[in-house]
Amino acid sequence: MCTNPDGIVEERYTMSITVNLRYKGKNGFAKKFANEMMKSGTVEAIRSEAGNLRYEYYQSLDDPETILLIDSWKDQKSIDVHHASPMMKTIMELREKYDLHMTVERYISDDGMPEKDADFIRK
Repeated sequence: MCTNPDGIVEERYTMSITVNLRYKGKNGFAKKFANEMMKSGTVEAIRSEAGNLRYEYYQSLDDPETILLIDSWKDQKSIDVHHASPMMKTIMELREKYDLHMTVERYISDDGMPEKDADFIRK
């Protein structure tokens, strides 16, 4: 909550962009890709970029050949700067090395939780 210039209290939400990338490979290559990304320091470098809010890998319980990357950014400008960075060359080379194929879902979030939904969240 915040007060606008007219003195009226408003709910304000911060917008962010989250991209879910599913990397699919064979013979455990998607997991090897994620491990190399972490061990090489590339993941830590991405996490330290201005505007990065989250960069985390998860392995699917339904399909062990699929790794999910949840990649969240403050805004499109932050994503554009990331895409222009030298790290993208590294990422693209590793995708080729491990012969990975991807699906992508993009979400724009208001990062807010309506009070009527809060009762359903256990913290």
